[in-house]
Amino acid sequence: MSDPGNYAGSTDRSIGQLFASATAEMSALVHDEIALAKAEVRQDVKRGVIGSVAFIVTGVLILFAIPVLSFAAAYGIHNLGLGLAWSFLIVGGAFILLGVLLALFGLAKFKKVKPPEKSIASAKQTAAVLQGVKPHPRPAVTAVAIEQTQGSSIADRAIEGRPVLDKPAAVTRSST
Repeated sequence: MSDPGNYAGSTDRSIGQLFASATAEMSALVHDEIALAKAEVRQDVKRGVIGSVAFIVTGVLILFAIPVLSFAAAYGIHNLGLGLAWSFLIVGGAFILLGVLLALFGLAKFKKVKPPEKSIASAKQTAAVLQGVKPHPRPAVTAVAIEQTQGSSIADRAIEGRPVLDKPAAVTRSST
């Protein structure tokens, strides 16, 4: 049988043991949650792939059906008494007319496309606000501070005449 000190309700366990047990249980819980998420995603991806394959097969079958139906329409018109050549011209003309109508419909939809005016206005407003922003002023390094920090890189830079910049100031100044 296992040690009764390993149970969460045991009073004989130290705080360190309780913390280690809680940490291990949390780690196991996180691993189990990740495994569950992976299984769900895998199942959804499988369903998506099967659905995509079904749509692709449907598209291929419809693509193969178009010529067959075109010939059937042409021969059907021919059976009404028109010549075979005229029948095929009528079917071909119907396809061209349908294509032109779809092209005009698409062109009308493209003409209605406008630039994202709200986003552009917001970006311009943000740019205007950011142009007025100045970097936070940094205190200048005085001679007394240089003498107090002899041997430091700040002092060396100040003595050499180079500007003394810390990383936040350098980032702020480089992004403006």
